Amino acid sequence: MNQSKKWLARIFRLLFTLLGAGVGTLIAVGLKSLNFILEIPLPHFIAIMTVGLILLFALIFYLLYPKAVWLLEQVMALIEKQLADMPLSDLLLGFTGIILGLLVAFLVSRPIDQIPYVGGILSIFIHVIFAYVGYQLLGHRKAELSKRITELSLPKIDGFMTRRDKLDDAKVLDTSVLIDGRILDISQTGFIEGPLVVPVFVLEELQHIADSQDASKRARGRRGLDILKQMQDHPLPRIVISDQDFKEIPEVDSKLLKLTKALNGKIMTNDYNLNKVAKVQGLEVLNINDLANALRPVVLSGEDLVVTILKEGTEPHQGVAYLDDGTMVVVENGRDLIGQRLSVTVTSILQTSAGKMIFAKGKEG
Repeated sequence: MNQSKKWLARIFRLLFTLLGAGVGTLIAVGLKSLNFILEIPLPHFIAIMTVGLILLFALIFYLLYPKAVWLLEQVMALIEKQLADMPLSDLLLGFTGIILGLLVAFLVSRPIDQIPYVGGILSIFIHVIFAYVGYQLLGHRKAELSKRITELSLPKIDGFMTRRDKLDDAKVLDTSVLIDGRILDISQTGFIEGPLVVPVFVLEELQHIADSQDASKRARGRRGLDILKQMQDHPLPRIVISDQDFKEIPEVDSKLLKLTKALNGKIMTNDYNLNKVAKVQGLEVLNINDLANALRPVVLSGEDLVVTILKEGTEPHQGVAYLDDGTMVVVENGRDLIGQRLSVTVTSILQTSAGKMIFAKGKEG
């Protein structure tokens, strides 16, 4: 196998050397057309010059072959890395732009090819430039193309709302709620009244996240789109896509607040900062995290619980257990009972920013 690789390397080096000889030949042909070369009185000068240039460039290319191979490997590795990190949508748009650019360059360069000597070189430059321009044009139009594709797909889904429509008791969803995913289960319980409004600019933000080069962001964006599609497949509540977009406002959060005011609705979000700003502006906010905390079972001092000690506590003799909703239960004298299920009595409850902590002790007897 190694021997075959050596022979293959020798063949490529020979071909690269012949390429150098070809370059030397082209230079010699070009020099022959110059008048002052033809007027040199030395015998056989043209022949000597041609052979010399061919041998010189063949030798140069022969010596440069290892460097050229190394440079090619570096370029290929860089291209491979860039392509591996690039989302599929970017690749498709990029290749489409390059193909369109090359087609235009082919039409433009046909008369230029007829120019003596420099026509071929100019044609190559034209193809490279137009391919690059095509790639860049479609790349910059990516957001607009995504929006058009999204709008074309809207009639296939549930509802589409224009700025002339009015909705009663609308809930405007932000990006964080769709990515979180719990809105799907909540919406299907029947507790939410009125339509759920998803602005087009929220869809665009989800699309942008789903096309991110970061794998975790891509997964979050695709999850948000999947959640929305599953909600649309369910008859209730009604999902409405709003095309109202406030072009003068660059921030998505600010657009959400303005749309919610325009609809006289409520905003649903898990974003802490958006929550605060909405309340400052007098908007009603539905926060799924607040709902989840409110639905946790109420535990009172003196109440009996049955828990399983899972690990040691931070203080001596403490054991730690958890309720089904994830609430931590610190059991006094529970360190030696890890892995055991026992009945405990709640002694106190501590409310922290992270949630509740319950302190308990084992029941006597």
